[in-house]
Amino acid sequence: MSTILEGTPDKRMALVTGRAYPELAREVADCLGTQVLETTAYDFANGEMYVRYTEPVRGADVFVLQCHYGDINKWIMEQLIMVDALKRASARTITVVAPFMGYSRQDKKHQGREPITARLVYDLFRTAGANRIMTVDLHAAQEQGFFDAPVDHLTATPVLIDYVRNHLPLPNTTIVSPDAGRIKVSEQWAAKLGGLPLAFIHKTRDTTRPNHAVAHGIIGEVEGRDCVVVDDMIDTAGTICEAVRTLKDAGAKSVTLVATHGLLSGPAVERLRDCGAREIVLMDTVPVPEEKRLPNMTVLSVAPLLAAGIRSVFEEGSVATLLEGLPDDMRPRNIYA
Repeated sequence: MSTILEGTPDKRMALVTGRAYPELAREVADCLGTQVLETTAYDFANGEMYVRYTEPVRGADVFVLQCHYGDINKWIMEQLIMVDALKRASARTITVVAPFMGYSRQDKKHQGREPITARLVYDLFRTAGANRIMTVDLHAAQEQGFFDAPVDHLTATPVLIDYVRNHLPLPNTTIVSPDAGRIKVSEQWAAKLGGLPLAFIHKTRDTTRPNHAVAHGIIGEVEGRDCVVVDDMIDTAGTICEAVRTLKDAGAKSVTLVATHGLLSGPAVERLRDCGAREIVLMDTVPVPEEKRLPNMTVLSVAPLLAAGIRSVFEEGSVATLLEGLPDDMRPRNIYA
């Protein structure tokens, strides 16, 4: 297979990847019927990085896939270097593909003298030479305005909803928002699953303590119900596990946790193991290694969604159609990562 996809006579597409999660890029390439363009990348002794593409990219529409996780600053910097190399190699367009956008939760100032690092990251990519950004389930959708060019904001909701629809007894299910900020998304879930009941957990967050929130109560009926808690990410899992305990104390029959980004930092795995959740459903927007996977954890592949988004952008089609679900030719793909 060629590493360059031929489009119209004057268009070519290439997919390149950094070193953070190359397995995902290969899955995306497989969905597209192509291969990842080979890249030479290594670190100097002092930690500086070097990147060079082994084939010409002049005039190509290039998609630069990198996962922001683990050593997040290193991988963002590597992606910036890749974008710069493409700009200097005369790529026609450069699209940054970041399934999980690093620093996305720092999208506003809570106190004086704080940075807005989400805006900073977008500015860095724009300065490096990126023409557009593609990402999945931003912490706050309004962050799209931080980038002075197109942002393709994909959502994993249709993939996750399909899974829940086929694996839970919906007549007894309640959709639960873990906080007030996720109510709109939870309402969309409830509507798409046939008008299910909705509840949300009232909690407060101490902005001076990262990854810390306190639940104060539940608004909505959850007693005897199979509850599905919908969130954008699970990081240290402290707040999401407290949500499970709050729902259990309120008489919930079972609790299923659903999140797009399974960061699973620090004590997250131990907390999830002990929290009593029926099932934990994640996407592989960042790697979820085997040692972090629990018997009740399901990891779904984001590759078909990214492939569909990349193809739509390259063919100048509508990305908005992906809000309703994957294209027919992507649905038969293996949904598990």
